[in-house]
Amino acid sequence: MKYISDSYGERCRFDAFCKTVLRNEAKTYLRDLCRQRKWETQFSALSQHEIAELCTVDEYFSDKFVFSAFGYVLYIQSELVANSFASLPECEQQILILHYALELPDREVGDFVGMSRSAVQHHRTKTLNELQKDLKSKGVRN
Repeated sequence: MKYISDSYGERCRFDAFCKTVLRNEAKTYLRDLCRQRKWETQFSALSQHEIAELCTVDEYFSDKFVFSAFGYVLYIQSELVANSFASLPECEQQILILHYALELPDREVGDFVGMSRSAVQHHRTKTLNELQKDLKSKGVRN
């Protein structure tokens, strides 16, 4: 009688083990793929509003117009708004910069520019109304 080595049996067991591992990996992959499809949405299925939320725009300080008062800086991105702001008298520019860049109340802005609180409030509201009229005449929306 001829002796048959056990290596053939070992190869069959190893072969069966490899097939089992591959079958289980395929099941796991398909299950993960199904789970992923539930959470993913195609771009073509998104609304215009949802697509707009996905985008971002890089902002660089070189693309902005810079105005300063008392060492504090106000950056304005729109060229039309910057041109309208630049046409304002320096005192009004200072009031708006201190009020909006530093978010100072009118009394503290008045301490900087040497005016009373009510004068600062009057200049600020008058200047904002002038800016709004100027920008509306140029076609800029709120």
